[in-house]
Amino acid sequence: MPIELPRGLPFSVDTWSPNSKRKRHHFLTHAHKDHTSGILTHSCYPIYTTHLTKLFVLQNYPQLEGSLFVGIEVGESVVINDPDGEFKVTAFDANHCRGAVMFLFEGNFGNILHTGDCRLTPEGVRCLPEKYISKKGKEPRCQLDYVFLDCTFGKFTQKLPSKHSAIQQVLNCIWKHPAATVVYLTCDLLGQEDILAAVSETFGSKIFVDEVANTESFRALTLTVPEILTQDPSSRFHMFDGFPKLYERAAKKIAEAQANLQPEPLIIRPSAQWYACEEGYSETESQRKLRFNEAVRDPNGVWHVCYSMHSTRGELEWALQLLVPKCVVSTTPSCLAMELDYVKKHCSGTKLTLDDRLWKLLDINVEASSETEVTARVLDYPSVVEQPIQISAQSQSSPVKVTSRRLLSLSPPSKRPEVTLFGRARLGIPDSGFPAEEKIESIKDSSQVVVHKMDQDVPFENEVEVKCENILESKLDTGLKCENKLDTTKQCGKSVKKEVLKVSVRSPIGSSRNFSETLRKLYRSMNVHVPRPLPSLSELMNSKKGTKRRFES
Repeated sequence: MPIELPRGLPFSVDTWSPNSKRKRHHFLTHAHKDHTSGILTHSCYPIYTTHLTKLFVLQNYPQLEGSLFVGIEVGESVVINDPDGEFKVTAFDANHCRGAVMFLFEGNFGNILHTGDCRLTPEGVRCLPEKYISKKGKEPRCQLDYVFLDCTFGKFTQKLPSKHSAIQQVLNCIWKHPAATVVYLTCDLLGQEDILAAVSETFGSKIFVDEVANTESFRALTLTVPEILTQDPSSRFHMFDGFPKLYERAAKKIAEAQANLQPEPLIIRPSAQWYACEEGYSETESQRKLRFNEAVRDPNGVWHVCYSMHSTRGELEWALQLLVPKCVVSTTPSCLAMELDYVKKHCSGTKLTLDDRLWKLLDINVEASSETEVTARVLDYPSVVEQPIQISAQSQSSPVKVTSRRLLSLSPPSKRPEVTLFGRARLGIPDSGFPAEEKIESIKDSSQVVVHKMDQDVPFENEVEVKCENILESKLDTGLKCENKLDTTKQCGKSVKKEVLKVSVRSPIGSSRNFSETLRKLYRSMNVHVPRPLPSLSELMNSKKGTKRRFES
């Protein structure tokens, strides 16, 4: 499953949850269901994706409105105006499935590449802007701050064949079994349609896909390769479901053929999962190479071909050496990016300063609880207006036309704060704090904001700084900032209408004057509370004396 992006970013990628819904912009890399999970409940305008991905999603979720989506194609750039600053997004081919793209974000937050799911190739990586690619061992002219990387096979050390080579293995397997009157192809996943198209073209036969039994696959294929489909079951080639219970259904097909004195059917499964699970199998180097260079039959009678839509560890290492990013984050929890050699060598010792753009992405402000009550007015944004800007393109191997357009509006900013995997939840730290209700009142004439502490029975030594522009936009998640002392008034450069916000506030990441700056930074870097130091003996004695005097009086 994809991961939530840092709360400091104004956009989400492939996540559909209450947290990501609070983002102002949403991006979808491709239409696989693990990347669209929750989109029906938590979708929000605008969703940037390719036209083909949009069609796939609308097929799977017909309840969605097509107006939610904003098109962005491979090689196209979009400039988005945002309250936190203008940023640019460019789409690049992810070599995963049809319609899949990687997104390159460039803005005040830094330069971020999100690969989604990908199979990185030299041609694909070199289509990225030249300034981000190192040459002859030298660092690139502009360094990527973040790479959110698909590490699905990050632990798999073997070299996998290319997609083209794997398709050729499927064809060779069919050629070697001319007696098989029926060939079952387990190509029911989005991204395997190229195999079906190659088989149909090579053998001059259409593929039988049962529209009733395989409705979802049939509809997806009508968008990509409709010319190869047939509803005639007498066709030699049939699409076969990979899941569930593949081996049981395969054994049943073979048994039926034997009972009817017919040739054994050929069942081919193009997938890398079987090879990844069998990596620990003891065999010689020559045997291992053979397994990856031609189809292999398992004891259940299924022929396996290593067809991978994800990068191997070697391909990931090669791409990172070429891109030289500052930080790498795995989008697949099953494999941590820190296991990669590049990350161990170049990213594990990265130190962030308070002025670093990466630090600002990870910074967590005061978090309001889900009980937050908001009565402030939210400013409306105009409708989308597009205007062309200058077009540019750079590519070495295969020219990619890069177009660009400017979007002049946004979805309304969120009313509620957000907690992501980069906060306490990522570290597994419980959400504890000292609740305190605050009444925030802004006065038009004096242009001041007054903060009153109400019903507070526990210590709360942190200052709350309120910014008028944040109140106007109801951005409670960024409008409250942690400090060390409570100010009762703050000057504001703009006059605002009188508005009352009743907020249930939790204690932010703590701080104390008694701790050194280095120690405070250490606690903040881990996004945990700075512990309050124990009182000194003299303070305890003075407190006891003061209590005794008040009691006697």
